[in-house]
Amino acid sequence: MRVIVFLTCIVTVISLLYKWRYRVMNTILAVSFLRKLAVTLSMNMPNIRSKIIPNLFNQTTDNNSL
Repeated sequence: MRVIVFLTCIVTVISLLYKWRYRVMNTILAVSFLRKLAVTLSMNMPNIRSKIIPNLFNQTTDNNSL
């Protein structure tokens, strides 16, 4: 019986975190230390870094839109 209650609680918490994932993420990233830690950890992952860095420094100059 305890296992069923425990699993139900875990599933409930996971579903609520998924439902409010952006609200939770914004709340966590509002703390300066946690934001810096998240950026540092994500930039240490080669796959993420290889996708983000080129987009940051890729400057497209479209003179036709001016």
